[in-house]
Amino acid sequence: MKGQEGNNPEEAKTRTIAVGAIARVEGEGALRVTVKDGAVQDVELRIFEPPRFFEAFLQGRHYHEVPDIVARICGICPVAYQMSAVHAIERIFGLHVEGSLRELRRLIYCGEWIESHALHVYMLQAPDFLGYESGIAMAKDHAGVVTRGLRIKKAGNAIMTLLGGRSVHPVSVKVGGFSRVPRRRELDNLKDELLWARDAVVETVRWVTAFDYPEFAPDYTCVALRHPDEYPFNEGRIAAGNGPDISVDAFEQHFTEHQVPYSNALQCALQGAPYLVGPLARINLNHDRLPPPVTQVLADTGVSLPLRNPFHGIVARSIEMLYALEESLRVIERYEPPSEPSLPVTVRAGTGMACTEAPRGILYHRYRVDGDGIIREAKIVPPTSQNQGRIEEDLRLFLPRVLNRSNEEASLACERVIRCYDPCISCATHFLKLEIQRDQ
Repeated sequence: MKGQEGNNPEEAKTRTIAVGAIARVEGEGALRVTVKDGAVQDVELRIFEPPRFFEAFLQGRHYHEVPDIVARICGICPVAYQMSAVHAIERIFGLHVEGSLRELRRLIYCGEWIESHALHVYMLQAPDFLGYESGIAMAKDHAGVVTRGLRIKKAGNAIMTLLGGRSVHPVSVKVGGFSRVPRRRELDNLKDELLWARDAVVETVRWVTAFDYPEFAPDYTCVALRHPDEYPFNEGRIAAGNGPDISVDAFEQHFTEHQVPYSNALQCALQGAPYLVGPLARINLNHDRLPPPVTQVLADTGVSLPLRNPFHGIVARSIEMLYALEESLRVIERYEPPSEPSLPVTVRAGTGMACTEAPRGILYHRYRVDGDGIIREAKIVPPTSQNQGRIEEDLRLFLPRVLNRSNEEASLACERVIRCYDPCISCATHFLKLEIQRDQ
């Protein structure tokens, strides 16, 4: 990391701070900030990796190939892509997955939330609060803490492996259900480790709420699914703060993607304005759907809702880990194996949409299928592309408090803001390098 200044008077008017790689986020890219007369003029989140063309790859493929293809979009949240895809296609075919199969879908989603949130909390964001450059460096002084985080993550991976066939890019999810469902005994074998993980995550919540947080509270429009009875995973309408209650079918009437000249990834806006998706948004809009054991732990910490500080994302993820463990144990305790691992499918032409809650926020899929079950059109809007505009807004608001710091300190502060969102840049198309241009 280094600052650079020109050697002639004209070049000296511009000061650039560059970070060669923003650590502890998934993906590659750049951030450029322009400051003039002490004021932030422009913030550009530059995602420069070439487009990955998954929507184009899906065209011409048979519907049964879709879950395996979209799982490859992300190694951290493959279940989210599979769940949004199968729900959208099932709407076209008139399928309603209920009972034990529906519960198993919630369970595999719990596994993904646990492993993804544990990775972020312990290895990616906690080092920022404890003064370490990485989770590996943190482990030298806090080996027990890091070991706890990795064991929690392993508990989530175990759920995904049992239900999906493997923890990375699962292969068992299909339209109508699963290619295989577990025996009761197999789920029971997970219980001891999940009970341990639940207690460990209670300690995690207490640990992260004791961190020293900067005073920072932007005015967010929170967007998340809202279900009448449950904390949302796969189903519900789209709640947008105190604004409209939106049907998933109407997503594209309210949310619009647009291209910015400095990024290969599209940015998504709600009626032209940035918005927030992810754990903070979900907690704020759905805290009344959390079960009593989780709300009691939250109350014991003294943290008040709504959460408006992006740095509190680590708190929201910890609370959601606890919820996912409680929900996993509930599903396992009540599980009765279904008579068949999946419902029969009757192919028909049509268009279907679905939103599910990926670890990082709502994930929208739309498919148009012909009468032979061939995908003719696909549209995917990932959470990180929805949060891009909001990240830029947060940086505009946060930067004035660090402009008087050294190049290195200002750069690290920007990285910490970005890491609050746990951006999955592979999904959106990637990101990682910072420049601050100062016009004196």
